[in-house]
Amino acid sequence: MRGDHHGVAVRGGEGSQGAKWGRWFQRAVRLPTEHLEVELAFPDTLDPVVWGTETSMSAEASALRSAPSRREENGMRVFTWSTAQPVLHARYRLEWRFRARPEQDAMSGEFR
Repeated sequence: MRGDHHGVAVRGGEGSQGAKWGRWFQRAVRLPTEHLEVELAFPDTLDPVVWGTETSMSAEASALRSAPSRREENGMRVFTWSTAQPVLHARYRLEWRFRARPEQDAMSGEFR
C-alpha cells in the first residue's frame, strides 16, 4: 500500500493459507492523503480473487468505486487498487479468497 510516504507489502505464499495475514487488509485514512494505492500479490496457482469495500463515518460499507485491476507477473497474480484524494476518516478494506483451495469456515469448522 502506498500513500503519503508510507508503505506496506502484503505477499501471500503457498504455505501462508491465511494463517499469517488472514483474508483481508484494511487501511484507515487519518491524515489528508493525495493518493492511496494497494498492491496484493498471490501465487496464480491459488486462483485468487480480490474485492474491496469503503466505509466512512457517515456511511455503511459499500463496494469500492473502482474494482482492483489484475495482472499476471512471474507466476503471481497481482491486484492493484488506487484512489486519488481518499476521504478523510474513510476505511478501505480489500478481501481475498483462493478458489483453488477449500476454505475452512472459521465459525463452523466446515469447508466451503
